[in-house]
Amino acid sequence: MEPDKDNANPTILNPSDLPSRRRESSVKKREDGGTGLFDDLVSSYNYLGDPFERPVSSSDSDDDSVEDIDEQEIYDLISSISDPEHPLSLGSLAVVNLPDIRILPPTSPHSSISTVVVEITPTITHCSLATVIGLGVRVRLEQALPPRFRVDVRIKKGTHSTDEAVNKQLGDKERVAAALENGTLMGVLRKMLSTCE
Repeated sequence: MEPDKDNANPTILNPSDLPSRRRESSVKKREDGGTGLFDDLVSSYNYLGDPFERPVSSSDSDDDSVEDIDEQEIYDLISSISDPEHPLSLGSLAVVNLPDIRILPPTSPHSSISTVVVEITPTITHCSLATVIGLGVRVRLEQALPPRFRVDVRIKKGTHSTDEAVNKQLGDKERVAAALENGTLMGVLRKMLSTCE
């Protein structure tokens, strides 16, 4: 281990204890007649379709339908982000937790913008990389979610010695934009996000 890490011995959760919808779907698939481990690796194609059937185009779909996104899906998007100090995910370090994710409905009947609130819990109260972790979570969600979501990432109250200052940085659009122009910081963020599916 590197001697300059803030928390050289973090608590690590067992991957089987992490909340996941993916695990349930893979178990159901095997019960329904899937052949095993490699089912998800090979695409299934139906070559015996009706050659005269009209293909469904994107214009045929219902434009008013909006795909529901829930807290579990948000967790699945961010739990696999790699910690900047450890070769572990934010989910396995309990930096992101399902109960700390909320989706708030639009504040006005004339608005369609919902807010995703994610409270992160640093592994130690004086973590020097809490802002970087929060920025990584924010970037991941802003890239993955449709524009009808506003992202609010913050440090969970009482879990960091300077949580108010970090939250002020994470909530300031100008500071976030300036941070994303920093080449060194972007290199760290790319490494963190490289483990996302």
